[in-house]
Amino acid sequence: MEEFDLEQANNREYVLNMVKRDGKLLDFASKELQDDKEIATIAVEQNPIALEFVSPRLKDDREVVYNSVSRIGWTACYASEKLRGDKELILAGVKVEGQVLYYSSKELRDDKDVVLQAVANKGLILKYASRRLRNDKDVILAAIKQDKRAKEYIDSEELKQDADIQAILNPPQE
Repeated sequence: MEEFDLEQANNREYVLNMVKRDGKLLDFASKELQDDKEIATIAVEQNPIALEFVSPRLKDDREVVYNSVSRIGWTACYASEKLRGDKELILAGVKVEGQVLYYSSKELRDDKDVVLQAVANKGLILKYASRRLRNDKDVILAAIKQDKRAKEYIDSEELKQDADIQAILNPPQE
């Protein structure tokens, strides 16, 4: 990592140049500059993980957060509560990493589009889907096709015995 001159933490031009080289150096910038949208945007573009260091106000800025989450899904953990309920943003994240479902709002854990995309990417994330969707055959099929271990999170005994599900879990021997 580059050396950051802490005496320059309030120097906008210095911080701008530093985050262009390594976005995570935003961590050492002053609180005021962590709240500067231009600097935060450049830092996140350089390294999506820099979202951790943007101000709380900018963690609620859809553009800044989307730029991070759509590239490294798990950075949704740094998003504001409001944005964790933004379907388009969370969908962009689960396409990259299914585990983003863990950070999404309760409402989105019950949204079939979001959950289907998440389990298709990471079957075990079925664990964090709503109870209703852990009993949805389409969701279960997508999850176990991705990772058979997702069967542990099927709530319905009836679905555990379903022929289509059993065909994936116990394929016929040739």
